[in-house]
Formats: sequence, structure tokens, C-alpha cells
Amino acid sequence: MSFLDVLYFIIPAAIFYAAPLIFVAIGGVFSERSGVINIGLEGLMVMGAFIGILFNLMFVDTFGAMTPWVSLIAAMLVSGLFSVMHAVASISFRADQTISGVAINMLGVAIALFSVKMIYGKGQTDYIQERFIRFDIPFLSDLPVIGPMLFKDVYGTSILAIGIAVMAWFVIYKTPFGLRLRAVGEHPMAADTMGVNVTKMRYIAVILSGALAGLGGAVYSQSISGEFSHTTINGQGFMALAAMIFGKWHPLGALGAALFFGFAQALSIIGGQIPYVKEVPTYFLHILPYALTILAVAGFIGRAYAPRASGIPYIKGKR
Repeated sequence: MSFLDVLYFIIPAAIFYAAPLIFVAIGGVFSERSGVINIGLEGLMVMGAFIGILFNLMFVDTFGAMTPWVSLIAAMLVSGLFSVMHAVASISFRADQTISGVAINMLGVAIALFSVKMIYGKGQTDYIQERFIRFDIPFLSDLPVIGPMLFKDVYGTSILAIGIAVMAWFVIYKTPFGLRLRAVGEHPMAADTMGVNVTKMRYIAVILSGALAGLGGAVYSQSISGEFSHTTINGQGFMALAAMIFGKWHPLGALGAALFFGFAQALSIIGGQIPYVKEVPTYFLHILPYALTILAVAGFIGRAYAPRASGIPYIKGKR
């Protein structure tokens, strides 16, 4: 296997595994850019994964091949609503945002697993029949070198993930909404005096964060695992949080970091089929994504600074 063959093999896999992380990391960017820390991305992702599989199994006869896509909408709605609890606690009640996020993580896992047990009478759901399909992008897939690498056998969810990252960059940095969002995350009192509703902006950002985390969870469960159990989402939400930090709270930075972590995940799963890499003990490859997550959060891979008002509840009229 030549070096080019290795790239043809590993890069599509890296993008495939990165797609759910991209959605969740972009969700985290929206929340934290508004000044609300969202540690609960893991729990929101779990809810999205559960709802995506549940909806797929229940409505496959109704929607047919479109079921996975409609399931994404259902997962976004439920996780968006679920994130309202974090918004109420953090914004309205001014609770500690880290503790609220941890509670969301615990509650999301508990509700999902309890529901699975009640509905299916066992620790996991059935396997779905309809999944996302791969396809070649016309003309682009015929390009030399990059065609087979980036545009052949691609998933629609991968294209959607990159598209949402670019759209998030445009919204946050090129629109009035994005300017207000960044203002309430950097200096909420100044934004308030200019007529920006700080509470409203933060609610919108947290709900967007929940919806995107749910989207990432549903993409993961319907494209990678094919079912839902206690091991379906196992740290991916925290990886996405690390990607957001590694990407310096910037949508395109989060995109790049998520692709980096997706590469690490792909390597841990398919590394046994790649020359030289297969000589590395398997447990080292499985540790790799989590070790990189720790290094990124610890700041060893570039120091990152959060928005100045991140994690600080806003009290009108008080600095």
C-alpha cells in the first residue's frame, strides 16, 4: 500500500468520524461566545443519539429512505428543548454553569438509558434499517488525487457538517446577530447599554447549542453505531468541547480541531489495516483520541483564551 493509498483510506474515514464532533463543537461555540459555558454537550449529544435512533425505528415505514434525515430534525428539536433547562439554570437563576452542565450530562444519560429499558426491555435499542448512504460527487470525484480522497464515497452528513461550520463563521463574524452574540460574551453590560437583550441572546445561543449537539448525536448514532446503548456516546461530547477550546472558540478553528480528533478516532479504529500503524499496540491507538483531548484542554497544543464574560452570570446594572 503506497502513501497515496493510505491517504485515500484514512482521510475519508477521518472526515466521517469528525462530522458529529463538528456539529457539537459548533454548538459549543455559539453557547460560549454568548458567555454561557456548556459542559452539558455530552448529555445533549446523548439525547440526540437516542432520539435519532428511536425516531428512525418508529417511523421508518413512514419516511423510508428519508428517515435518517427526518430523525435529525427530531433530535435537534428534543435536544434544543432539553438545553432550555441549562439556559434557565445558568441565565435566569444564575446558577453555577459548570454544575448545571454536569447535571445535564447525568440527566441526559439517565433519561435515555431508562427510556431504552422501558421501551425495549433491554440495555440497547434494535439496529436501524435505514442509514445515511455514501455517494460520489459528480465531476469532483473524477479529479486526480483529491477526487478519490475528498469527493468519492462521501456522506451527506460530512458535507452538512462542513457547511454548517462555514455558515456559523459567517453568522458569528459577518452578521448583526453575530456581533450582538460576541458582544454579550465579551462585555454584556456594554451590550445592554446599546439596547441588546443579553438574556434573550444567551437563551438563543444555548438552545442553538443544544440543537447542534443533538444533531451531532443523531448523526453519530445513525451513521456509526446503528443503535443506541450506554456505549454509543462515550466521551465524544467532551472531545467536541476540547475541539472548541483547541479551535479557540472560532467556528473554523473548531472545524479544524474536530477534523484532527476525527483523524485520531479513525486511526484508532482502522489503524490495524494500515502498514506500520498496525504494528502499534491496539490499546495505544484507542487511547490516542482521549490523550489528544487532554493535551488540547490542558493547553499544551496552543494556549486559548475564552470570551471574557464566559461563565459569569449577568446582573443588569452590575459590572
